[in-house]
Amino acid sequence: MSFELVFFGGTGDLTWRKLMPSLFQAWRHGKLPADGRILAVARDDRDSAGYRAWLKARLQEAESAKRPTDEEFSRFAELIHYLRMDLSQEADYLRLKSWLESRQADTIVMYLATSPHLFPQICQQLGQCGLNHERVRVVLEKPLGHDLASAQEINRVVRSVFSERQALRIDHYLGKPSVQNLVALRFGNVLFEPLWRRENIANIQITLAESLGVGTRGDFYDRTGALRDMIQNHALQLLTMIAMEPPSSADADAIRDEKLKVLRSLKPFDAFTVGRDVVRGQYRAGSIDGEHVPGYHEEDKVPADSQTETFVALRCEIANWRWAGVPFYLRTGKRLAQRHSEIVVNFRPIPHPIFPGSHAPNRLVIKLQPEDGLELQLLAAKGGLSSVLAGGNGHEALSPVSLDLDFDKAFPTERVGAYERLLLDALAGRLNLFVRSDEQEQAWRWVQPILDTWAQDPSGLRPYAAGTWGPPASSALVARDSFTWPEEL
Repeated sequence: MSFELVFFGGTGDLTWRKLMPSLFQAWRHGKLPADGRILAVARDDRDSAGYRAWLKARLQEAESAKRPTDEEFSRFAELIHYLRMDLSQEADYLRLKSWLESRQADTIVMYLATSPHLFPQICQQLGQCGLNHERVRVVLEKPLGHDLASAQEINRVVRSVFSERQALRIDHYLGKPSVQNLVALRFGNVLFEPLWRRENIANIQITLAESLGVGTRGDFYDRTGALRDMIQNHALQLLTMIAMEPPSSADADAIRDEKLKVLRSLKPFDAFTVGRDVVRGQYRAGSIDGEHVPGYHEEDKVPADSQTETFVALRCEIANWRWAGVPFYLRTGKRLAQRHSEIVVNFRPIPHPIFPGSHAPNRLVIKLQPEDGLELQLLAAKGGLSSVLAGGNGHEALSPVSLDLDFDKAFPTERVGAYERLLLDALAGRLNLFVRSDEQEQAWRWVQPILDTWAQDPSGLRPYAAGTWGPPASSALVARDSFTWPEEL
């Protein structure tokens, strides 16, 4: 398959930190189609040779195992080209069209790694110069919009130029192998699906924690915040994967139809429930791994009086037969105790205990990062059945044991990174791991009341020290239902 892959924002952080390294890994693994060209587009005044030299220096910052050798980069760089463009000028899009039409590739993918406010302009210009024919796809990075109204406007413009099957809204969490395995875990095995309902599950917790601060992204992050950056997209997509009904097939729309049903079934927020069920926080100076780190207000390009949240924890429910009454807790934040993303399915206690002692219910832990795997926490008799039956003496009769699956060890030669998988799927036209416009708008519709309530009440921001797990109110949120976060067990 011949392809053209065009990166708008070709000198931006996303391109050189994530996209180009992922393409290099796909090339190194022999998964990138052979007959292709990669074009970086930006305003910088340079040529292809200059861009290749710049990119080579940037790729040296990758972890050593993923860093290209000089010989590897020389061969990979043969695919890479550069075109200077002013995204507001029609003449520059015509130059792009001429470059692409120098050969008739099977597939053209336009990857918009720019600020979302440029998406409508770029898509309109592509349509006006005829770069929206059936061989063209466009990939849209998150966050897609700033609120429901802006997301709807972006989608309106995109739909006026591209069909739904041509517009790929990317959420890189969906490319993570462990997230893809959620579908396999539930619908490829008979073990869990009969248990996957309110009668057996007490609550589900989704944590997306980062130990880093905002770094050099202070200006961007202060205009975005944790709710828009993580909850509206990553966390809600994970929730839909966990909670959706079995799809009729593995077809992209069959899966996305079921995810949309979950989003539509989420109980809506109002001003009262936002105050009761949503906690927002902002980190102050603290210590991580023994080193002092600054507070959010001391970060570069962050206003000293900023009210932007760096932490969100919320409680929500899905109003359907499968999940009625089961609380889902979503939590994300910057400068937390550790980089740690996981989904924890807490099962209900056994209905009638026959062994002495107090025993924790079973848990299924789906690890997303930095580990990648599954852990099923069970109870077993450490000293054998006779010691259990003897009981008494104030001792616990059962001990916790874990069945632990590390995907990196189980599939050591077949692992594909999130962006690598999504880029290859975009080239191949596989839509399963991309978000449909109605999904994306419904997610914004659900978080919009939170944004509106916060806009009317900026005083609800709770401080927390860097290196902790967020404001104490986050623990109180789950304790209200007699539950705890995993690190508090």
